[in-house]
Amino acid sequence: MASEAGAPPTADGSATVTLHRQLGPAQQARRARILAAAAELASEGGYEGVAMKEVAARAGVSLGTLYRYFTSKDHLLAEVLRDWGGALGARLRRSPPRGETPAERVAAVFRRMARGVAAQPELGVALTRALLSCDPGAWANREGLVAMMNDWIDTALADDEVTDREGVIDVLQQVCFGAMTRLVNGQRTPRQVGDDLERAARLLLR
Repeated sequence: MASEAGAPPTADGSATVTLHRQLGPAQQARRARILAAAAELASEGGYEGVAMKEVAARAGVSLGTLYRYFTSKDHLLAEVLRDWGGALGARLRRSPPRGETPAERVAAVFRRMARGVAAQPELGVALTRALLSCDPGAWANREGLVAMMNDWIDTALADDEVTDREGVIDVLQQVCFGAMTRLVNGQRTPRQVGDDLERAARLLLR
């Protein structure tokens, strides 16, 4: 069973399609080793510190095997970011953000994200830089990451009545992407990103 994810058109107007298939246990373990190796290299040397040959060597797989899982460095790093986002979402479900108001809880979610980036700034910049690329493999992961971000915010809003809930969630996740873009460009620090996102949540939900 395979699912397909669309990517932006290429220069000649054609489209790229990425296929996602179910992996067996051994393949899942191999994929996890590859993602861990890429995350380690990005933490150590940032975006430039990640080379597919080095990832393969650290993960204990051949370069050909690596490319069967991930078509490019940006595709690989975008998958690392998606896994990181999934882990954050799982923690939020286990331990929901605290606060008496939706604004306080959404701000708490963004603070958790910002602390994660601050703990490994090189990794955060590298992963976001990959996601913002025009690489088809990275592009295919954006929809999934947006859905996860929406889930983070929806979890924080809980059962509170929020006017235009879907619109609020959409604007906040776009603000989050914008803040991370400024982090990649060197315009903001991880702490400032947390401040910006908390301010946006309080202004939109007050």
